[in-house]
Amino acid sequence: MKVLVLFDYPPSPGGLATQGNLLYRGLLEMGVDAHAVHFESAQEKEWYYRWFEPDVVVGVGYWGHTPQLILHPQRYGVQPVPWLVADGYIANYQEVLNALPLILVTSNWVKEMYVRDGIDADKIQVLPVGCDTDAFIPYSKDDPKILAVREALGISPDQLMILTIGGDAASKGAQEVMQALAIIDAKAPDWKYICKVWPQPRTKLQNLVDLEMATQLGIDKNVTYATNTISRNFVPYLIGACDIYAAPSRLEGFGMPQVEAGACGKPVIGIEAMGMLDTLVQGETAFLANVAQKIVVNQVTLGEESGFKDNHNVVFKVPRTVDYRANVQDIARYLMLLMTDAALRTKMGQAARARVVSHFDYRVVAKQFVQLINDKLGIT
Repeated sequence: MKVLVLFDYPPSPGGLATQGNLLYRGLLEMGVDAHAVHFESAQEKEWYYRWFEPDVVVGVGYWGHTPQLILHPQRYGVQPVPWLVADGYIANYQEVLNALPLILVTSNWVKEMYVRDGIDADKIQVLPVGCDTDAFIPYSKDDPKILAVREALGISPDQLMILTIGGDAASKGAQEVMQALAIIDAKAPDWKYICKVWPQPRTKLQNLVDLEMATQLGIDKNVTYATNTISRNFVPYLIGACDIYAAPSRLEGFGMPQVEAGACGKPVIGIEAMGMLDTLVQGETAFLANVAQKIVVNQVTLGEESGFKDNHNVVFKVPRTVDYRANVQDIARYLMLLMTDAALRTKMGQAARARVVSHFDYRVVAKQFVQLINDKLGIT
């Protein structure tokens, strides 16, 4: 089997790049003849098509990347297999997608989105995102690297560190977490809430809005937004420094940081919806807050990035849920349970680690990919 993997290569710290790179690594370690190339590099992709002659081209992205992941390899007679995420709706390329023999998606919720919006369910198989369980491991709180992270963040030895990581924190449920922390602040053990967000123009205003909320809630002294650039190599230590990973995300097709937190032996607070229904187990590896609100839209305005002309209006026959809000009271209750019970944190963290190793290790995912290509396409 010869596989060409299309993603943001060489890999950036982003989720899609990590998703593609871990599959690529897993295939190489299995002995599969595989190469990787940037999904937007038309010339380099064509070069691989011509000399490498891959049996299959697997491309990581969302439905709006159809031209780069599907149409481009098809132009050269190469079989594409997209591995897709979702953002609440699929507004274009249904005919192209339905003509494929196989579509991979990252969770059962993503599959539901595609089927609801007109994609043949029989064409879709769920392939979860892999996790590097050799890099994301449990660390002792006395490990010098973990102590250094906590010291750099201004966290005292007796403080509980709650962590959220995301391109922006609000989309990962940080505002709901802050509201929950304000509810329990007077009776909870000493805590500090760290939000690690990527430094990018679109997040600056959101960060200010979030921090203003913290001020209004009276908890701003205990909330820190870390906006500096970090590498993927630092993330396991950042997660390892926390006591609780909190991310009741507003939109989450899979939930890679929640899985990585589990691999680090950390209990997770999530939301009982979307991709987290696949990755987290209520009461065993995580606590999942109920959905308090669904944000729906009747129409969206899209442009060239989605295969339309600029300012193209798409009207949905049935309103689409594009955001969820977790129940703040549930989050508060779960935070108190974990903050006041170290043994429970340890027990859930151990269960989370075991689940990630058995279900989401990148080598497990690579084997699943090879089996799917064999079973569905007859390629060995």
